[in-house]
Amino acid sequence: MNKSVIIIGGGLSGLTTAHLLKQKKYNVTIIEANSRLGGRIYTKKSKTGTLEMGATWLWKYNTKLLQLCNQLGIQLFEQCMDGDALFEAMSAHAPQRFQLPKNQEKSYRITNGTQEIISRLCKKFTKDEILLNEKVSAITLNSEIIDVTTNKSSYETDYVIATVPPQLLINSINFSPNLPEQLMNVAKKTHTWMNDSIKFAVAYKTPFWRAQKLSGVGFSNVGPFTELYDHSNAKETTFALMGFMNPNMVKENEDYRKEKIIQQLVKFFGAEATNYITYEDKPWRLDTSISTKSSEYLLPHQNNGHTLYQQSFFNSRLIISGSETSKKFGGYMEGAVERAYEVASMF
Repeated sequence: MNKSVIIIGGGLSGLTTAHLLKQKKYNVTIIEANSRLGGRIYTKKSKTGTLEMGATWLWKYNTKLLQLCNQLGIQLFEQCMDGDALFEAMSAHAPQRFQLPKNQEKSYRITNGTQEIISRLCKKFTKDEILLNEKVSAITLNSEIIDVTTNKSSYETDYVIATVPPQLLINSINFSPNLPEQLMNVAKKTHTWMNDSIKFAVAYKTPFWRAQKLSGVGFSNVGPFTELYDHSNAKETTFALMGFMNPNMVKENEDYRKEKIIQQLVKFFGAEATNYITYEDKPWRLDTSISTKSSEYLLPHQNNGHTLYQQSFFNSRLIISGSETSKKFGGYMEGAVERAYEVASMF
């Protein structure tokens, strides 16, 4: 029957959904507003290796994500947590050492960077099946067909699966007929994962913190970073520290953020922290491919997996999907993949 499906958003959920539907012989087209695929998976390549500016970790209970990784032949390695951690309670005092719990859940990273999932999924499609730099502006139900309008063209399709964050979806696309008011209200108050995050990474020639029997793990109540982890690669050939900044640092420019992060690293690890090779950061709130101008505060994962997202619309021809719509793992990579399998099973 060769039914056609347009998938809006070329992130993990969109690409996985397209891959699963293509296996079922549907004609799939992925429309991505950005110049790159991956969404909130963003592995920055530098002269020192790869640095994760987006999604980074997975765990053994992420069964659907692990299933996908296994099918794609992707290797994992355990996050380095050997050594003591540091905690900064007050800016006037030195960080305190403490031992990490021995029985904590192990976390894992993808050997060649999280972007490896995206790269391997992309190999499943032809160039004609992936449209980059096309921003969808309107979705219209026209009898038994859906018209999709972008900044470059218009398309007809049997089904549309929207995998972009719900808040961004309803603020950037015009729907005709209008979506139910209750759905619109929920979408406006659905938290977008990573929207409040500023990821940063600092690369070094050596993992000098290990000489102090430190794991590279750090926490701070005063900032500018709030969490910190060893970010060395699987082969132990490149070394880095990576973490999360206080969200308020989004108001500052990159040079200021870098200066303050290095100062804090010196406080944690000593003068060797100034001898960095590269510094990278990513304030996700400034990324219009996931974020809106809304300044309303939302609780983490607010309305993620809401029951309204489990329904279909436009005579069952429009499905709202993506990580935020997952009932169990809303906002995470596991949620993105789990929802992809769930949606694909509806076809």
